[in-house]
Amino acid sequence: ALQFSELQRENSRFSKSLLREGPLDPQPFAQIITRSHMMRSLFKYCEAIAPGDEPVLISGETGTGKELMARAFHAASGRSGAFIAVNVAGVDDHVFSDTLFGHTRGAFTGAQKARQGFIRKAAGGTLFLDEIGELSEASQIKLLRVLQEREYLPLGSDQPLPTDARVIVATHKEIEALKATGQFRADLYYRLRTHHMEIPPLRGRSEDIEPLLIHFLEDAAEAFGKKRPTYPAELVTLLKSHAFPGNVRELRAMVFDAVGRHDQKVLSTKRFRQYI
Repeated sequence: ALQFSELQRENSRFSKSLLREGPLDPQPFAQIITRSHMMRSLFKYCEAIAPGDEPVLISGETGTGKELMARAFHAASGRSGAFIAVNVAGVDDHVFSDTLFGHTRGAFTGAQKARQGFIRKAAGGTLFLDEIGELSEASQIKLLRVLQEREYLPLGSDQPLPTDARVIVATHKEIEALKATGQFRADLYYRLRTHHMEIPPLRGRSEDIEPLLIHFLEDAAEAFGKKRPTYPAELVTLLKSHAFPGNVRELRAMVFDAVGRHDQKVLSTKRFRQYI
């Protein structure tokens, strides 16, 4: 009943947000450089559901800024606790349990003192699990228990501890396809999918290329101790012709490489053309 009531409140906030052009408070999203209407719609959705406790699934191609969106989500929630990010790709079930839940002294060979897990450090805040699509089945079951029971067991303990951390997960994989082939548990999938946002790829929001270019030029110039170079107008046209499989991360790498080699007033398009 409490969960249903919370969902009703979230739906009400979301309905009101649809009438606005953007979020009421743009500050939590200030680190995300965009002119895209699709991204602003995600900001509104994020702001509407941020005060709740239900888990959130963020999907999108690699390099689109899923962790950046999760951090914005945490800032919009107003939670007093910390934002804790954990990449779970390639970890086995023991490492997953020890990293998230911690352990008691003597829980296993070498455990000479107790350890707090990241879920404890995220108390009152947000726990962000990246690359959730690569989580083992045993770890999936443990995560499902955390989401359903709001409690967890440190390794070596038989006394469950409560948690109030908001869980946000992210993946670049197609979770529905993994579910269909049995690689991802259906019950966990539906639990995580209470709220879902998919970040569009850079090629689908070409209006963001120029402001991102300017932003990365400033960052690169500062990193290399140079003045920010100007860029020819044809550079933007050239970049918009590229598919950007690596998305924003790929554009940043291109700009930093070009600025690192730059020694004139106007930025050369040579490196960009060679790359593309």
